[in-house]
Amino acid sequence: MKHVFVDTGGFLGLLVSDDVSHDQARELFARANTERWQLVTTNAVVFETYGVLLIRSRDKRRAGLTFLDLVETGACRIERVHRIDETEAVSILRRHEDKTYSYCDALSFAVMERLGLREAIAFDRHFREHGRFTVL
Repeated sequence: MKHVFVDTGGFLGLLVSDDVSHDQARELFARANTERWQLVTTNAVVFETYGVLLIRSRDKRRAGLTFLDLVETGACRIERVHRIDETEAVSILRRHEDKTYSYCDALSFAVMERLGLREAIAFDRHFREHGRFTVL
């Protein structure tokens, strides 16, 4: 079974119809469903996605709750961030002084490395800039 990490941008692309990545996200999530990918994200991405949906979606709170409903159904496995991930995330941020990775992105990189995940549904440039993962 293929395991794929989902970043906030992937969820936003799927759930926000006027997002520039909406069509691509819908195609990727449909493919994930058809091919039975195991989607994985972190609790940090869940926090971030809910907050961003409150700001960027037209439906605000309803979009946020729809996202939380999706998470509750088990459509995506939630990997809790460990203390070691937090330490590694700070290390990533310090090593890449020329990048503007968010702490959530750095946590995602750390968790992906810990779990051995190599592919991600992500639409921001940071996953590509990091260069350690294939962005679908």
